[in-house]
Amino acid sequence: MSNGLGANCEIVIATTLANAWSEWFDGFELTSQGTTSLLTGTIVDQAALHGILGQLRDLGIPILDVHVRTESAIGYDT
Repeated sequence: MSNGLGANCEIVIATTLANAWSEWFDGFELTSQGTTSLLTGTIVDQAALHGILGQLRDLGIPILDVHVRTESAIGYDT
């Protein structure tokens, strides 16, 4: 992620949130799936990722899974 190109990020959380929350999470797309939600979007660096994870922590929302994939690491979770 240090090359400035960003990375695709998926975060699964243990609650359902309305789509209106996507603006609060740096424009990440928000999809509800039963009792969980999926946040998907592009992060530009580790600081941006920690910012979103911190927002979830501050709201008391449990994080179930995080996947970050860069273009140079296709096929590998980084």
